[in-house]
Amino acid sequence: MNYKQNEKINQVKESTLVVGIDIGSTTQYARAFDWRGIELGKVFTFSNSREGFEAFKAWMQRLQDKYRKSDVIVGIEPTGHYWFDLGAYLEDEGILLVMVNPYAVKQTKELDDNSQSKNDRKDPKVIAKLVTEGRYSAPYTPDGVYADLRIMVTNRKRLIREMTQIKNRFARWFAIYFPEYTDVFGDYEAQSSMLLLKKVCTPEAIVELGAEKINQIWRDAKLRAVGMKRATTLCETAKRSIGLKKGSSAAQYEMKLLLEDYEYKKAQLDAVIEEIEKLCRKIPESEQMLAIKGIGVITVAGFLAEVGDVRRFESPRQIQKLAGLSLRENSSGKHKGQTTISKRGRSKLRAVLFNAAIPLIATNPEFKSLHEYYTTRANNPLKKKQSVIAISCKLIRVFYAILANGVTYDAQKMLSDIHRQPQAA
Repeated sequence: MNYKQNEKINQVKESTLVVGIDIGSTTQYARAFDWRGIELGKVFTFSNSREGFEAFKAWMQRLQDKYRKSDVIVGIEPTGHYWFDLGAYLEDEGILLVMVNPYAVKQTKELDDNSQSKNDRKDPKVIAKLVTEGRYSAPYTPDGVYADLRIMVTNRKRLIREMTQIKNRFARWFAIYFPEYTDVFGDYEAQSSMLLLKKVCTPEAIVELGAEKINQIWRDAKLRAVGMKRATTLCETAKRSIGLKKGSSAAQYEMKLLLEDYEYKKAQLDAVIEEIEKLCRKIPESEQMLAIKGIGVITVAGFLAEVGDVRRFESPRQIQKLAGLSLRENSSGKHKGQTTISKRGRSKLRAVLFNAAIPLIATNPEFKSLHEYYTTRANNPLKKKQSVIAISCKLIRVFYAILANGVTYDAQKMLSDIHRQPQAA
């Protein structure tokens, strides 16, 4: 047991009231225990509202007065976003809130009755038990620019998902009504293509409009990349199209709706990215992060949104653990298994780092050299995917040094991991 867990256990004293809560979307279930695990009172149910929160606080106060408890620790199992409002209320009231790992709850709940059953009475007891054992962590909710970044990065991801759905609907439309369209326009999102689709989209309508008028549409818009040759090819392709001809009027209307949805979501996405760039500029050190070749504003924003203020960490190794990139050894007895990463942490942060490492290896000379060293060194060479993970961990250390210490990016210092063997005389 490490020192920090001892510290957590010592926080639960004889004078401490330990409360476990099973969080729900509308209703919460709470149970209170003393430091030895003896239950104090009955299950308390309260709603996810100010009245419910105040009733919960009054219930805890009654138990404190009755059993002479001066301190309170409230433990929860994080369930989506349902705990946010309760967490903010407890913070405002100065009540200590801690979190237990959902996996630990799942593994511990069978100890009492040897049953995998899950119910609203059982979970609060398991949560409180884990708190008394010091198996909890303090929740971190970013504030200021970091809170804004987390929200805006989430908005960007949501809009990208919605844009993907719209693009899939485009693909379905073309597959049904004009399969050959993408042979003429490799990218249907090109300006010339989108401009034409607003006027005509079905093969019949394109043939009826003719190459001259199609070319005129592009000329009026002053597009130089397309001309009469492309218009003629499109018309000839439309004549030979195998696309469905039934319901062409409704198909044109469907395309109109698709274009409106696409332009609306694209405008929203562009606005969100612009706002993310503004927020990043409020953090002075972000300029040094962006100075690294291959690192873009989305990577910087994603890292800051997930980690928050890095000054709350004592070392970059803690961020590595937060991302679930800590090494885990699989061995038993004489058998020594393969070492893997834990994957216990913020999966979004892990994805940000992994997605940043791949283009870094391709475009950044220093990280490319480091990747080559990791995969070709004589002693313990890494596989390519293992090297990408090692590069991700290296990127954490680089970002930490820039953000925590305000230093500039030093390419030569970054390459200090490379220890070349001296050549034989």
